[in-house]
Amino acid sequence: MERPTRQRQRDPDTGQQVEETTSEKACDECGSEALVTSEDQGELVCEDCGLIIDATNIDRGPEWRAFNHSERNNKSRVGAPTTQTMHDKGLTTQIDWKDQDAYGRSLSSEKRTQMNRLRKWQERIRAKDAGERNLQFALSEIDRMASAMGIPRSVREVASVIYRRALDEDLIRGRSIEGVSTSCLYAACRREGIPRSLEEIADVSRVERKEIGRTYRYIAQELSLAMEPVDPKEFVPRFCSELDSSEEVQAKANEIIDTTAAQGMLSGKSPTGFAAAAIYAASLLCNDKRTQKEVATVAQVTEVTIRNRYQEQIEAMGLN
Repeated sequence: MERPTRQRQRDPDTGQQVEETTSEKACDECGSEALVTSEDQGELVCEDCGLIIDATNIDRGPEWRAFNHSERNNKSRVGAPTTQTMHDKGLTTQIDWKDQDAYGRSLSSEKRTQMNRLRKWQERIRAKDAGERNLQFALSEIDRMASAMGIPRSVREVASVIYRRALDEDLIRGRSIEGVSTSCLYAACRREGIPRSLEEIADVSRVERKEIGRTYRYIAQELSLAMEPVDPKEFVPRFCSELDSSEEVQAKANEIIDTTAAQGMLSGKSPTGFAAAAIYAASLLCNDKRTQKEVATVAQVTEVTIRNRYQEQIEAMGLN
C-alpha cells in the first residue's frame, strides 16, 4: 500500500513555493511505515508485524547445483582465489604435469616433448625480473618452513605481506633471502599470536638463530612493526600437550606465570624458559611429576635455565 504525502519546496527558477505530491509505502496489514530491507534476502519487511511487502530479490548464486566437493570443482567456472603466498598471487596459468589430453588419453612422444618445452618456458616467463624471482624463492621458503611447523595459512599470508613490504623498501639488499624470509615468518607468528620460539624457527630454517634474530630486529624497526612482548602463557598449552600433562597442571602454571610476572620477574627472561619452569613447578605442586630433562626437551631450553627460573618462581610464590 502506498500512502500519498505532500511536500512544499521552492522552485529554483521562480523562487515560488511549489507543492509536490509523493507516495510512501506502508504496510497493508497494520498501516505502519516502519519498513526495513533484509540484506541477505533483499525483501522489504514491516518492522512491526513482520509482513513481507516486496520480495523481488535476485538470486546471485550459480545456476547449477552440486552435492559434493568433486561435483562443485567440476562445475565451477572460476579459479582459485588470489593469495599473497605466491609471487604472482596465483593469477598466471600453469600447465598440468600429466601427459594427457582433454579426454584422458596419453600423448604421443612428440607431444610430450613439446609439452615439456612449454612447461619449461612457462616457468621462465612467470618471473619477469630479478625481483619476482627473489619473491618466488622467498615465498616458497616461507611456505616450506610454515608447513614443517604446522603454521596456519593465515600466518603465511601475513609473512608474505611483510616480505613484500621489505622488498619494496629495498631492505633485502646485502642480506640472504633465507634470513629475511625466516625473520618475516617469525614476525608474522608474533603478530598473529602463534607461539613459536627462535629456536623452533631456526630448526627448520637454513640460517643460524643469531642471524634470524638480528634480521628480525632490523625488519621490525625499518617497517615499524608494533610487536607486543611474548606472553609465556601462550606456550603453556602446547608444552603441556606434548608432555601429556593434566588441565590442573596447565591452570597452575598459568597462575604461577601471572603471579610472578606481576612482581616484575619476567623482565629480561626468555618466555619459553619461563613457561617451562612454571610447568615444572606446577607438575610438582599437582603431584604430576615431570623431570627437568623432559620439560627442557619439549621447550628446547637447557635444564640449567629451568632450575634457575624454577627457584625464582618458587621463592616469589612463597612456597619454600
